[in-house]
Amino acid sequence: MPWCGVILPLEHSYAQLPERFYARLSAKPGPLPQLIAVNAELARTLGIDPDSLKSPEALTLLGGRSYPETLQPIAMAYAGHQFGGFSPQLGDGRALLLGEIVNAAGQRYDVHIKGSGRTPYSRNGDGKAALGPVLREYLVSEAMHQLGVPTTRALAALSTGETVHREEAFPGGLIVRVAASHIRVGTFEFFSSRHDHEALQLLTSYAIARHAPHLLDEPEPIARWLEWVIAKQAQLIAHWLSLGFIHGVMNTDNCAVSGETIDYGPCAFMDEFHPQCVFSAIDQQARYSWGNQPSIGHWNMTRFAETLLPLLADEPSQAHDIAKSALATFGEIFHRHYLRLFRAKFGISADTTDDDSAAWIKSSLGMMADQRMDFTRFFRVLTRHAEAAEDRRIIDHFSFPDTAQPWLDDWKSKHDPALIEEMKQHNPVRIPRNHRIEAVIQAAYQGYFSPFEEAITALRNPYQEIEEFSHWEQAPLAHERVWQTFCGT
Repeated sequence: MPWCGVILPLEHSYAQLPERFYARLSAKPGPLPQLIAVNAELARTLGIDPDSLKSPEALTLLGGRSYPETLQPIAMAYAGHQFGGFSPQLGDGRALLLGEIVNAAGQRYDVHIKGSGRTPYSRNGDGKAALGPVLREYLVSEAMHQLGVPTTRALAALSTGETVHREEAFPGGLIVRVAASHIRVGTFEFFSSRHDHEALQLLTSYAIARHAPHLLDEPEPIARWLEWVIAKQAQLIAHWLSLGFIHGVMNTDNCAVSGETIDYGPCAFMDEFHPQCVFSAIDQQARYSWGNQPSIGHWNMTRFAETLLPLLADEPSQAHDIAKSALATFGEIFHRHYLRLFRAKFGISADTTDDDSAAWIKSSLGMMADQRMDFTRFFRVLTRHAEAAEDRRIIDHFSFPDTAQPWLDDWKSKHDPALIEEMKQHNPVRIPRNHRIEAVIQAAYQGYFSPFEEAITALRNPYQEIEEFSHWEQAPLAHERVWQTFCGT
Protein backbone atom coordinates (compact mmCIF):
# COMPACT_ATOMS: atom_id res chain seq x y z
CA MET A 1 0.00 0.00 0.00
CA PRO A 2 2.26 2.85 -1.18
CA TRP A 3 -0.44 5.40 -0.29
CA CYS A 4 0.26 5.00 3.44
CA GLY A 5 3.52 6.92 3.31
CA VAL A 6 1.81 9.69 1.35
CA ILE A 7 -1.14 10.09 3.73
CA LEU A 8 0.79 9.49 6.96
CA PRO A 9 4.58 9.61 6.50
CA LEU A 10 5.21 7.72 9.73
CA GLU A 11 8.43 7.04 11.57
CA HIS A 12 8.81 4.51 14.38
CA SER A 13 11.42 5.70 16.85
CA TYR A 14 9.60 4.40 19.95
CA ALA A 15 9.17 1.01 18.30
CA GLN A 16 12.97 0.81 18.05
CA LEU A 17 13.18 0.47 21.83
CA PRO A 18 13.30 -3.08 23.23
CA GLU A 19 10.13 -5.13 22.87
CA ARG A 20 9.38 -5.10 26.60
CA PHE A 21 8.33 -1.47 26.07
CA TYR A 22 5.28 -2.46 24.00
CA ALA A 23 3.32 -5.18 22.22
CA ARG A 24 3.12 -5.30 18.42
CA LEU A 25 -0.35 -5.95 17.04
CA SER A 26 -3.00 -4.72 14.63
CA ALA A 27 -6.32 -3.05 15.31
CA LYS A 28 -9.54 -5.00 15.59
CA PRO A 29 -11.73 -2.73 13.52
CA GLY A 30 -15.45 -2.20 13.52
CA PRO A 31 -17.41 -3.50 10.55
CA LEU A 32 -18.12 -0.16 8.87
CA PRO A 33 -15.85 2.77 9.84
CA GLN A 34 -17.17 6.14 8.73
CA LEU A 35 -15.39 9.47 8.98
CA ILE A 36 -17.12 12.05 11.20
CA ALA A 37 -14.54 14.84 11.30
CA VAL A 38 -11.05 15.74 10.15
CA ASN A 39 -9.05 18.46 11.92
CA ALA A 40 -7.76 20.39 8.93
CA GLU A 41 -5.76 22.88 11.02
CA LEU A 42 -3.90 20.10 12.84
CA ALA A 43 -3.38 18.14 9.62
CA ARG A 44 -1.64 21.15 8.07
CA THR A 45 0.52 21.56 11.20
CA LEU A 46 1.63 17.96 10.69
CA GLY A 47 2.31 18.57 7.01
CA ILE A 48 -0.61 16.39 5.88
CA ASP A 49 -3.09 17.31 3.17
CA PRO A 50 -6.46 17.39 5.04
CA ASP A 51 -8.28 16.12 1.95
CA SER A 52 -6.08 13.03 1.85
CA LEU A 53 -7.50 12.02 5.25
CA LYS A 54 -10.96 11.90 3.70
CA SER A 55 -9.97 9.34 1.08
CA PRO A 56 -11.10 5.68 1.16
CA GLU A 57 -7.46 4.68 1.66
CA ALA A 58 -7.16 6.87 4.76
CA LEU A 59 -10.39 5.44 6.14
CA THR A 60 -8.97 1.95 5.67
CA LEU A 61 -5.82 2.94 7.56
CA LEU A 62 -7.32 5.04 10.38
CA GLY A 63 -10.20 2.63 10.87
CA GLY A 64 -7.68 -0.16 11.37
CA ARG A 65 -8.99 -2.31 8.55
CA SER A 66 -5.68 -2.78 6.76
CA TYR A 67 -2.05 -1.84 7.34
CA PRO A 68 0.94 -1.93 4.99
CA GLU A 69 3.87 -4.08 6.02
CA THR A 70 5.96 -0.99 6.74
CA LEU A 71 3.57 0.17 9.46
CA GLN A 72 4.47 -0.95 12.98
CA PRO A 73 1.46 -0.32 15.29
CA ILE A 74 2.18 -0.98 18.94
CA ALA A 75 0.34 -0.90 22.27
CA MET A 76 2.56 0.84 24.81
CA ALA A 77 3.28 -0.71 28.20
CA TYR A 78 2.93 1.34 31.38
CA ALA A 79 1.88 1.06 35.01
CA GLY A 80 0.27 3.67 37.24
CA HIS A 81 -1.08 4.83 40.55
CA GLN A 82 -4.87 4.94 40.18
CA PHE A 83 -6.61 6.90 42.94
CA GLY A 84 -3.51 6.36 45.07
CA GLY A 85 -3.22 2.58 44.58
CA PHE A 86 -0.46 1.14 42.42
CA SER A 87 -1.25 -1.09 39.42
CA PRO A 88 1.98 -2.58 38.06
CA GLN A 89 0.44 -3.60 34.73
CA LEU A 90 -1.77 -1.19 32.77
CA GLY A 91 -0.76 -0.18 29.24
CA ASP A 92 -2.72 0.74 26.13
CA GLY A 93 -5.79 -1.38 26.67
CA ARG A 94 -7.79 0.16 23.82
CA ALA A 95 -5.29 2.13 21.79
CA LEU A 96 -2.46 1.75 19.31
CA LEU A 97 0.48 3.97 18.47
CA LEU A 98 0.61 3.97 14.67
CA GLY A 99 3.89 5.84 14.60
CA GLU A 100 5.28 9.37 14.57
CA ILE A 101 5.20 12.25 12.14
CA VAL A 102 8.01 14.81 11.95
CA ASN A 103 6.72 18.05 10.46
CA ALA A 104 8.59 20.68 8.46
CA ALA A 105 9.64 22.45 11.68
CA GLY A 106 11.29 19.26 12.93
CA GLN A 107 8.63 18.63 15.59
CA ARG A 108 7.85 14.97 16.27
CA TYR A 109 4.25 13.94 17.01
CA ASP A 110 2.70 10.58 17.91
CA VAL A 111 -0.30 9.42 15.89
CA HIS A 112 -2.45 7.23 18.11
CA ILE A 113 -5.81 5.55 17.53
CA LYS A 114 -8.05 5.03 20.54
CA GLY A 115 -10.91 2.55 20.56
CA SER A 116 -9.13 0.11 18.26
CA GLY A 117 -9.83 -3.13 20.15
CA ARG A 118 -8.31 -5.46 22.70
CA THR A 119 -4.58 -5.57 23.37
CA PRO A 120 -2.47 -7.66 25.77
CA TYR A 121 -3.01 -4.81 28.27
CA SER A 122 -6.81 -4.72 28.09
CA ARG A 123 -7.39 -6.80 31.25
CA ASN A 124 -11.16 -7.37 31.24
CA GLY A 125 -11.98 -4.57 28.80
CA ASP A 126 -13.20 -4.88 25.23
CA GLY A 127 -10.71 -2.33 23.91
CA LYS A 128 -13.45 -0.38 22.18
CA ALA A 129 -14.75 3.16 22.63
CA ALA A 130 -18.30 4.43 22.58
CA LEU A 131 -18.99 7.30 20.23
CA GLY A 132 -19.89 9.72 23.05
CA PRO A 133 -16.46 9.71 24.74
CA VAL A 134 -14.81 10.02 21.31
CA LEU A 135 -16.77 13.19 20.55
CA ARG A 136 -16.15 14.53 24.06
CA GLU A 137 -12.39 14.06 23.72
CA TYR A 138 -12.37 15.61 20.27
CA LEU A 139 -14.25 18.73 21.38
CA VAL A 140 -12.66 19.23 24.78
CA SER A 141 -9.08 18.62 23.65
CA GLU A 142 -9.52 21.00 20.71
CA ALA A 143 -11.14 23.58 23.01
CA MET A 144 -8.17 23.26 25.36
CA HIS A 145 -5.78 23.88 22.47
CA GLN A 146 -7.71 26.99 21.41
CA LEU A 147 -7.71 28.18 25.04
CA GLY A 148 -3.91 27.96 24.99
CA VAL A 149 -3.49 24.89 27.21
CA PRO A 150 -0.85 22.28 26.29
CA THR A 151 -2.83 19.22 25.23
CA THR A 152 -3.10 16.18 23.05
CA ARG A 153 -5.24 16.92 20.01
CA ALA A 154 -7.74 15.13 17.81
CA LEU A 155 -6.82 14.61 14.17
CA ALA A 156 -9.98 12.72 13.24
CA ALA A 157 -13.08 11.08 14.70
CA LEU A 158 -14.80 8.03 13.22
CA SER A 159 -17.84 5.91 13.90
CA THR A 160 -17.14 2.19 13.68
CA GLY A 161 -20.51 0.71 12.72
CA GLU A 162 -20.57 -1.54 15.78
CA THR A 163 -22.36 -1.54 19.12
CA VAL A 164 -20.35 -1.05 22.31
CA HIS A 165 -21.82 -2.22 25.59
CA ARG A 166 -21.30 -0.19 28.75
CA GLU A 167 -24.16 0.38 31.19
CA GLU A 168 -26.24 0.20 28.03
CA ALA A 169 -25.60 -0.21 24.30
CA PHE A 170 -23.97 2.68 22.42
CA PRO A 171 -22.67 3.24 18.89
CA GLY A 172 -18.92 2.64 18.66
CA GLY A 173 -16.35 5.29 17.83
CA LEU A 174 -12.65 5.79 17.31
CA ILE A 175 -10.47 8.87 17.76
CA VAL A 176 -7.15 9.56 16.05
CA ARG A 177 -5.11 11.40 18.68
CA VAL A 178 -1.90 13.38 18.23
CA ALA A 179 0.56 14.16 21.02
CA ALA A 180 4.14 15.29 21.55
CA SER A 181 4.40 11.76 22.91
CA HIS A 182 2.37 9.26 24.94
CA ILE A 183 5.13 8.67 27.50
CA ARG A 184 3.61 8.90 30.96
CA VAL A 185 4.80 8.89 34.56
CA GLY A 186 3.30 5.40 34.54
CA THR A 187 5.70 4.39 31.76
CA PHE A 188 8.60 5.08 34.10
CA GLU A 189 6.76 3.33 36.95
CA PHE A 190 6.35 0.22 34.80
CA PHE A 191 10.10 -0.34 34.64
CA SER A 192 10.88 1.03 38.09
CA SER A 193 8.51 -1.46 39.73
CA ARG A 194 10.35 -4.25 37.90
CA HIS A 195 13.77 -2.90 38.96
CA ASP A 196 14.63 -2.80 35.27
CA HIS A 197 17.30 -0.10 35.47
CA GLU A 198 18.50 -0.72 31.94
CA ALA A 199 15.03 0.04 30.56
CA LEU A 200 14.73 3.09 32.83
CA GLN A 201 17.98 4.44 31.43
CA LEU A 202 16.88 3.78 27.85
CA LEU A 203 13.47 5.37 28.45
CA THR A 204 14.98 8.41 30.16
CA SER A 205 17.55 8.94 27.41
CA TYR A 206 14.85 8.60 24.75
CA ALA A 207 12.47 11.00 26.55
CA ILE A 208 15.15 13.66 27.09
CA ALA A 209 16.30 13.47 23.48
CA ARG A 210 12.70 13.77 22.30
CA HIS A 211 11.31 16.43 24.64
CA ALA A 212 14.24 18.39 26.05
CA PRO A 213 17.31 17.77 23.87
CA HIS A 214 18.93 20.96 25.16
CA LEU A 215 19.46 19.13 28.46
CA LEU A 216 21.76 16.56 26.90
CA ASP A 217 24.66 19.01 27.15
CA GLU A 218 24.02 19.69 30.85
CA PRO A 219 26.44 18.26 33.46
CA GLU A 220 23.57 16.41 35.19
CA PRO A 221 20.95 15.86 32.45
CA ILE A 222 18.71 13.49 34.43
CA ALA A 223 18.42 15.89 37.38
CA ARG A 224 17.65 18.72 34.96
CA TRP A 225 15.12 16.45 33.21
CA LEU A 226 13.32 15.85 36.50
CA GLU A 227 13.18 19.60 37.10
CA TRP A 228 11.94 20.17 33.53
CA VAL A 229 9.05 17.69 33.88
CA ILE A 230 8.10 19.13 37.30
CA ALA A 231 8.02 22.66 35.89
CA LYS A 232 5.84 21.61 32.96
CA GLN A 233 3.32 19.94 35.30
CA ALA A 234 3.21 22.88 37.70
CA GLN A 235 2.53 25.32 34.87
CA LEU A 236 -0.08 23.03 33.30
CA ILE A 237 -2.10 22.62 36.50
CA ALA A 238 -2.05 26.37 37.18
CA HIS A 239 -3.49 26.83 33.69
CA TRP A 240 -6.23 24.26 34.39
CA LEU A 241 -7.28 26.06 37.55
CA SER A 242 -7.42 29.44 35.82
CA LEU A 243 -10.03 28.05 33.40
CA GLY A 244 -12.11 26.12 35.93
CA PHE A 245 -11.01 22.83 34.36
CA ILE A 246 -11.13 19.57 36.32
CA HIS A 247 -9.22 16.67 34.81
CA GLY A 248 -11.16 14.13 36.82
CA VAL A 249 -8.70 11.24 36.75
CA MET A 250 -5.19 12.50 37.55
CA ASN A 251 -3.71 9.04 37.90
CA THR A 252 0.01 8.76 37.13
CA ASP A 253 -0.82 6.83 33.96
CA ASN A 254 -2.72 9.94 32.82
CA CYS A 255 0.22 12.25 33.50
CA ALA A 256 2.27 12.89 30.34
CA VAL A 257 5.93 13.80 30.88
CA SER A 258 5.65 16.21 27.93
CA GLY A 259 3.47 18.49 30.06
CA GLU A 260 0.40 18.02 27.87
CA THR A 261 -3.12 17.35 29.12
CA ILE A 262 -3.88 13.75 28.23
CA ASP A 263 -6.88 11.39 28.52
CA TYR A 264 -10.16 13.31 28.50
CA GLY A 265 -12.38 10.85 30.31
CA PRO A 266 -14.42 12.21 33.23
CA CYS A 267 -13.15 15.76 32.71
CA ALA A 268 -15.28 18.88 32.93
CA PHE A 269 -15.25 22.66 33.12
CA MET A 270 -17.01 24.00 36.19
CA ASP A 271 -20.24 25.90 35.85
CA GLU A 272 -20.88 27.05 39.41
CA PHE A 273 -17.60 27.63 41.23
CA HIS A 274 -16.58 25.61 44.25
CA PRO A 275 -13.02 24.57 45.17
CA GLN A 276 -14.12 21.00 45.93
CA CYS A 277 -16.08 20.65 42.69
CA VAL A 278 -15.96 17.11 41.23
CA PHE A 279 -17.70 15.61 38.21
CA SER A 280 -16.05 12.21 37.84
CA ALA A 281 -18.48 9.43 38.73
CA ILE A 282 -15.59 7.30 40.02
CA ASP A 283 -14.01 9.99 42.24
CA GLN A 284 -16.09 9.31 45.33
CA GLN A 285 -13.62 10.93 47.75
CA ALA A 286 -13.05 14.13 45.69
CA ARG A 287 -9.37 13.23 45.34
CA TYR A 288 -9.20 15.01 42.00
CA SER A 289 -11.40 18.03 42.74
CA TRP A 290 -10.56 21.44 41.25
CA GLY A 291 -8.78 22.63 44.39
CA ASN A 292 -6.88 19.38 45.00
CA GLN A 293 -5.22 19.30 41.59
CA PRO A 294 -2.03 21.16 42.64
CA SER A 295 -1.35 18.79 45.56
CA ILE A 296 -2.07 15.78 43.33
CA GLY A 297 0.29 17.19 40.72
CA HIS A 298 3.04 17.34 43.35
CA TRP A 299 2.13 13.80 44.47
CA ASN A 300 2.43 12.53 40.90
CA MET A 301 5.77 14.26 40.49
CA THR A 302 6.98 12.60 43.69
CA ARG A 303 6.13 9.22 42.17
CA PHE A 304 8.01 10.25 39.03
CA ALA A 305 11.06 11.32 41.04
CA GLU A 306 11.07 7.96 42.81
CA THR A 307 11.45 6.15 39.48
CA LEU A 308 14.57 8.18 38.66
CA LEU A 309 16.39 7.64 41.96
CA PRO A 310 18.67 4.86 40.61
CA LEU A 311 19.72 7.18 37.78
CA LEU A 312 20.22 10.41 39.73
CA ALA A 313 23.23 9.27 41.76
CA ASP A 314 25.06 6.11 42.78
CA GLU A 315 24.67 6.98 46.46
CA PRO A 316 21.00 6.61 47.56
CA SER A 317 21.12 9.51 50.02
CA GLN A 318 22.53 11.80 47.34
CA ALA A 319 19.82 10.70 44.87
CA HIS A 320 17.14 11.47 47.47
CA ASP A 321 18.60 14.93 48.08
CA ILE A 322 18.58 15.70 44.34
CA ALA A 323 14.97 14.51 44.05
CA LYS A 324 13.84 16.49 47.12
CA SER A 325 15.49 19.63 45.79
CA ALA A 326 13.72 19.25 42.45
CA LEU A 327 10.35 18.52 44.04
CA ALA A 328 10.68 21.62 46.23
CA THR A 329 10.43 23.74 43.05
CA PHE A 330 6.92 22.54 42.21
CA GLY A 331 5.10 24.78 44.69
CA GLU A 332 7.03 27.92 43.79
CA ILE A 333 6.54 27.42 40.05
CA PHE A 334 2.84 26.61 40.45
CA HIS A 335 2.27 29.59 42.76
CA ARG A 336 4.04 31.98 40.39
CA HIS A 337 2.00 30.92 37.37
CA TYR A 338 -1.24 30.74 39.37
CA LEU A 339 -0.77 34.33 40.56
CA ARG A 340 0.13 35.53 37.06
CA LEU A 341 -2.96 33.94 35.53
CA PHE A 342 -5.43 35.07 38.19
CA ARG A 343 -4.00 38.58 38.31
CA ALA A 344 -4.65 38.72 34.58
CA LYS A 345 -8.16 37.30 35.01
CA PHE A 346 -9.09 39.89 37.64
CA GLY A 347 -7.10 42.64 35.95
CA ILE A 348 -5.19 43.55 39.09
CA SER A 349 -1.78 45.13 39.05
CA ALA A 350 1.35 43.05 39.45
CA ASP A 351 2.66 45.89 41.65
CA THR A 352 0.76 44.31 44.54
CA THR A 353 2.98 42.02 46.57
CA ASP A 354 2.63 38.30 45.91
CA ASP A 355 1.36 37.68 49.43
CA ASP A 356 -1.25 40.42 49.19
CA SER A 357 -2.33 39.27 45.72
CA ALA A 358 -2.57 35.64 46.84
CA ALA A 359 -4.67 36.58 49.88
CA TRP A 360 -7.00 38.80 47.83
CA ILE A 361 -7.43 36.18 45.08
CA LYS A 362 -8.19 33.52 47.70
CA SER A 363 -10.74 35.80 49.36
CA SER A 364 -12.35 36.67 46.03
CA LEU A 365 -12.63 33.03 45.01
CA GLY A 366 -14.21 32.35 48.39
CA MET A 367 -16.71 35.10 47.64
CA MET A 368 -17.45 33.50 44.28
CA ALA A 369 -18.10 30.15 45.98
CA ASP A 370 -20.38 31.78 48.56
CA GLN A 371 -22.25 33.63 45.83
CA ARG A 372 -22.49 30.46 43.69
CA MET A 373 -20.96 32.29 40.75
CA ASP A 374 -20.70 30.72 37.33
CA PHE A 375 -16.90 30.68 36.98
CA THR A 376 -16.54 31.47 33.28
CA ARG A 377 -19.43 33.94 32.99
CA PHE A 378 -18.41 35.91 36.06
CA PHE A 379 -14.89 36.52 34.79
CA ARG A 380 -16.11 37.47 31.33
CA VAL A 381 -18.78 39.81 32.71
CA LEU A 382 -16.12 41.36 34.96
CA THR A 383 -14.03 41.91 31.83
CA ARG A 384 -16.95 43.64 30.11
CA HIS A 385 -17.55 45.71 33.24
CA ALA A 386 -13.89 46.77 33.26
CA GLU A 387 -14.19 47.84 29.63
CA ALA A 388 -17.39 49.86 30.17
CA ALA A 389 -17.65 50.75 33.85
CA GLU A 390 -21.21 52.04 33.52
CA ASP A 391 -22.42 48.51 32.78
CA ARG A 392 -24.14 47.40 35.99
CA ARG A 393 -25.16 43.92 34.81
CA ILE A 394 -22.38 42.43 36.89
CA ILE A 395 -24.54 42.96 39.99
CA ASP A 396 -27.00 40.43 38.54
CA HIS A 397 -24.38 37.71 38.88
CA PHE A 398 -24.32 37.96 42.66
CA SER A 399 -26.74 35.67 44.48
CA PHE A 400 -26.73 38.15 47.36
CA PRO A 401 -26.58 41.60 45.67
CA ASP A 402 -26.17 43.48 48.96
CA THR A 403 -22.63 42.17 49.20
CA ALA A 404 -21.76 42.96 45.58
CA GLN A 405 -20.88 46.64 45.91
CA PRO A 406 -18.29 46.25 48.71
CA TRP A 407 -16.46 43.62 46.68
CA LEU A 408 -16.64 45.72 43.49
CA ASP A 409 -15.30 48.77 45.32
CA ASP A 410 -12.42 46.68 46.64
CA TRP A 411 -11.76 45.29 43.16
CA LYS A 412 -11.74 48.79 41.64
CA SER A 413 -9.07 49.85 44.14
CA LYS A 414 -6.82 47.09 42.79
CA HIS A 415 -7.85 47.03 39.13
CA ASP A 416 -5.47 48.48 36.56
CA PRO A 417 -7.43 49.82 33.53
CA ALA A 418 -4.38 49.17 31.37
CA LEU A 419 -4.94 45.43 31.85
CA ILE A 420 -8.26 45.16 30.01
CA GLU A 421 -6.63 43.43 27.04
CA GLU A 422 -4.98 40.99 29.45
CA MET A 423 -8.40 40.24 30.93
CA LYS A 424 -9.83 39.61 27.47
CA GLN A 425 -7.01 37.18 26.68
CA HIS A 426 -7.43 35.20 29.92
CA ASN A 427 -11.22 35.13 30.34
CA PRO A 428 -12.85 33.06 27.59
CA VAL A 429 -16.31 33.83 26.29
CA ARG A 430 -17.05 30.16 25.52
CA ILE A 431 -15.93 26.88 27.01
CA PRO A 432 -17.10 23.33 26.22
CA ARG A 433 -19.84 23.36 28.82
CA ASN A 434 -20.95 19.98 30.06
CA HIS A 435 -24.59 20.35 29.08
CA ARG A 436 -23.65 21.49 25.57
CA ILE A 437 -21.30 18.53 25.11
CA GLU A 438 -23.97 16.18 26.40
CA ALA A 439 -26.48 17.60 23.90
CA VAL A 440 -23.95 17.04 21.09
CA ILE A 441 -23.44 13.43 22.19
CA GLN A 442 -27.14 12.67 22.45
CA ALA A 443 -27.77 14.12 18.99
CA ALA A 444 -24.93 12.01 17.57
CA TYR A 445 -26.42 8.88 19.12
CA GLN A 446 -29.52 9.67 17.06
CA GLY A 447 -27.43 10.13 13.92
CA TYR A 448 -27.37 13.95 13.90
CA PHE A 449 -23.91 15.50 13.69
CA SER A 450 -24.75 19.14 12.93
CA PRO A 451 -24.57 20.05 16.69
CA PHE A 452 -21.08 18.51 16.77
CA GLU A 453 -20.04 20.57 13.76
CA GLU A 454 -21.45 23.71 15.35
CA ALA A 455 -19.53 22.97 18.54
CA ILE A 456 -16.25 22.69 16.63
CA THR A 457 -16.84 26.13 15.12
CA ALA A 458 -18.12 27.74 18.34
CA LEU A 459 -15.09 26.61 20.34
CA ARG A 460 -12.53 27.61 17.72
CA ASN A 461 -12.13 31.25 18.89
CA PRO A 462 -13.07 31.10 22.56
CA TYR A 463 -11.90 34.61 23.46
CA GLN A 464 -13.87 36.34 20.68
CA GLU A 465 -17.35 37.78 21.17
CA ILE A 466 -19.47 36.11 18.45
CA GLU A 467 -23.20 36.76 18.64
CA GLU A 468 -24.02 33.65 16.63
CA PHE A 469 -22.72 31.49 19.46
CA SER A 470 -23.99 33.52 22.42
CA HIS A 471 -26.03 30.51 23.60
CA TRP A 472 -22.73 28.74 24.31
CA GLU A 473 -22.06 31.37 26.98
CA GLN A 474 -25.14 30.54 29.00
CA ALA A 475 -24.96 28.55 32.21
CA PRO A 476 -27.18 25.44 32.21
CA LEU A 477 -30.75 25.62 33.39
CA ALA A 478 -31.63 23.40 36.35
CA HIS A 479 -32.85 20.55 34.13
CA GLU A 480 -29.75 20.80 31.90
CA ARG A 481 -27.16 20.39 34.65
CA VAL A 482 -24.67 17.57 34.19
CA TRP A 483 -23.63 16.32 37.62
CA GLN A 484 -21.37 13.43 36.65
CA THR A 485 -19.02 12.51 33.83
CA PHE A 486 -17.67 9.08 32.98
CA CYS A 487 -14.42 7.64 31.63
CA GLY A 488 -16.02 5.60 28.84
CA THR A 489 -14.24 2.30 29.46
